[in-house]
Amino acid sequence: MNQRKLGKPTDQRKALLRNQVTALLWNGKIETTFDRAKEVSRLADKLLTMAVKSYTDTVKKVETRIKHEKVKDKKGVVTETEREVKVEIVNDGPKKLAARRRIMATVYDVQEQRKQKETAAAFRGRTEHIRHPLIEKIFNEYAPRYARRAADVGTGGGYTRVLKMGFRRGDAAEKALIELV
Repeated sequence: MNQRKLGKPTDQRKALLRNQVTALLWNGKIETTFDRAKEVSRLADKLLTMAVKSYTDTVKKVETRIKHEKVKDKKGVVTETEREVKVEIVNDGPKKLAARRRIMATVYDVQEQRKQKETAAAFRGRTEHIRHPLIEKIFNEYAPRYARRAADVGTGGGYTRVLKMGFRRGDAAEKALIELV
């Protein structure tokens, strides 16, 4: 059997697993039942493998743009000038774009939270260019880390660890802690 049913209808099971994979990738570890943890581990490993294989695929392009500037001379007269500026743009390549879209279809969109004692202006400045924080975290933080780990160890995969934590009080379900290695 390819997938455990976890005692839920298909739509509820998929939503549960998406939610737990999202929480795992955002927080680094979660506590759940052992069977759920094994399924979450499978999904998270697949997503991280996609990211590791494609995170270096970028396309650089140089564009020429016209920049308008207002300049004051010594007498205080303001004149408008135009000049051409070359701007280097880095976009996702086809493999990275496809992986990004597949990961976005699997995980939920988590928004960045304001840190304690962080001003609103500092928060806006920090998150100004980030539209999908979880996806950026996967490609900018996890993928390079696991690619270095694969180069050092010589194997890929094994990005998650499932630790048994005993039995839950009440229904005696086996608890587990799943965390990113």
